[in-house]
Amino acid sequence: MKINLLFCAFLMLVSTAWAQQHDEEAYRREFNYGINFNSNGGLIGGGMIKASQYLKPNWSKFWALEIVEVKHPKEKGNRVFSQETGNSFIFGKSNYLYALRPHYGREYVFFRKAPESGVQVNGIFAGGPTIGLLVPYYIVYDYSTNSGPRPGGQTDYRTEQYDPIKHDSNERIRGNAGFLSGFGQTNFNLGLHAKTGVSFEYGRYREDVTGVEVGFLFEAYPKKMILVPRANNTSFFSSVYLILYYGRRK
Repeated sequence: MKINLLFCAFLMLVSTAWAQQHDEEAYRREFNYGINFNSNGGLIGGGMIKASQYLKPNWSKFWALEIVEVKHPKEKGNRVFSQETGNSFIFGKSNYLYALRPHYGREYVFFRKAPESGVQVNGIFAGGPTIGLLVPYYIVYDYSTNSGPRPGGQTDYRTEQYDPIKHDSNERIRGNAGFLSGFGQTNFNLGLHAKTGVSFEYGRYREDVTGVEVGFLFEAYPKKMILVPRANNTSFFSSVYLILYYGRRK
């Protein structure tokens, strides 16, 4: 009797393992997209798209692209509103930094979810180049005599990239010039990045991909990225990130 029970248990384990492996191999590709939050960004850091391909049991490879904004710590709490116009600007900021991160990586399944419920836990590591877009931060500066209208009732407002030496009066700044003002003078910088993390995947069905990825990212450029001229700037960035993603398997 005991032998029969052991034999039945063994068959159940084998059949379960075979079913899980067969179920996994039935899905060869996966595509998802998500929103990035990170310790170097603002309220929303950026976005992500990712395409994965099955390699062997528990292993897959993937290609992904992230587009995020990287901010200097000194930017936080430095938003000022002009008393003249009511427009805001970040005092001391000279450049935006946008990071385009194409990368290749591997994903390992630690715990697989059941076909119609549960949570799947994956380990992730990846790396690749970073294209750093250093975009000038433009402000509207008041050159009017005594910060007032010139003779004739006109003001002398000029749109320029912030310069701490040239624009030495906070009270004369009338706000930022808009998100797209400096893109024509973008400076491209090539760097490298690497990331490692863990994802927790939910979803009622195996073909649905809904989850959260958390981890660490390290990024380096060959020269300093000057974001706030009068602060300590660096060529190396590290951050904690969180990605909310959704997608499908097929």
